[in-house]
Amino acid sequence: MNILEVNNLKIWDSRNDRVIVPNSSFHVKQGSCLAIVGESGSGKSVTCKAIMRLNKAGIHQSGDILLRGENLMELSEQEMRKKRGKQLCMILQNGMRAFDPSCVVGVHLKETLVEHFGWSRDEITTKMKNAMESVMLKDPKEVMNKYPHQLSGGTLQRVMIALAIVLEPDILIADEPTTALDTISQFEVVEQFLQLRDRMGCSMIFISHDLGIVKLMADEVLVMKEGEIVENGTTEAIFSEPQHTYTRYLLSTKLPMNQHFKRVMGGVSIAER
Repeated sequence: MNILEVNNLKIWDSRNDRVIVPNSSFHVKQGSCLAIVGESGSGKSVTCKAIMRLNKAGIHQSGDILLRGENLMELSEQEMRKKRGKQLCMILQNGMRAFDPSCVVGVHLKETLVEHFGWSRDEITTKMKNAMESVMLKDPKEVMNKYPHQLSGGTLQRVMIALAIVLEPDILIADEPTTALDTISQFEVVEQFLQLRDRMGCSMIFISHDLGIVKLMADEVLVMKEGEIVENGTTEAIFSEPQHTYTRYLLSTKLPMNQHFKRVMGGVSIAER
């Protein structure tokens, strides 16, 4: 069963009428992970922000986005706010951008969870503490009492993953979640995503240009080039028998990075489990 269906999605910049994504259609199966790959500017992030309806002013979109059969394009902004977080959760490339720099991290967590569940302060603290410990964050209360700039990118990513564990969304969208991290933190965060899938069984859209990570995470892969989907299929088919010349180009230039990934993770058996 498809939990998400995107049909005839068009995205354009109304200021200059430039079409960013001309016509995209794809779906995400219940409990599966769809990876969207492509080089910078291929339309990966703008597509996922369109699903969340979070593209900046001036970026318009049309088409249908069905979440469990409900068309998100027909909802008001107020109705969409209720969907974001609880049903659609997005983890950004730069963890710093996800938090208000003028408040400690705990304030953001409390506001988000009160909005969706109405829990008390003690309930929120307990649930977040347990979730943060499950993603290997030490001293959760200390982390929640710090400002975003006092925490590393890897820690902020883990906080967002912990929040997703508590929210239990229908779909988790991860937009290049490892790009801004150092090498060791990248692998630790990927491990947390793998455990998150095992624990929650939630559906996931994983945006990345790192094909080594995609091979680990995804059940299906969608390849984008200049706003268009040029190929899609199972991860096994895309990696073993790519059909489009652009897909073959990506594999020939990006896959060598996977060898380094394997070495750092401790061998093929771990990296390709």
